[in-house]
Amino acid sequence: MPRIKSAIKRVEVAERNREKNRHWKSQVRTLRNKVEETASDPAKSAEALKEAFSVIDSAVSKGVLHKNTAARRKSRLVRNLKKAQKA
Repeated sequence: MPRIKSAIKRVEVAERNREKNRHWKSQVRTLRNKVEETASDPAKSAEALKEAFSVIDSAVSKGVLHKNTAARRKSRLVRNLKKAQKA
């Protein structure tokens, strides 16, 4: 453990940020799974996709995800959804 006051504060801030990032990344994964589960029903999958896009965009605005990472994830979601609906 650090002894210097500023280093102690950095540890606390880093832990707080880690928890926030964990929360958002977990939400993104959960919604990705929800989109994949609802692939057979077009109405439900469209709603789940809209919700997933919203959460991904929120994660970008909060600095959890990079904008290119978010774009890649959204693209993969749509691609996998179309593939599942076709099969």
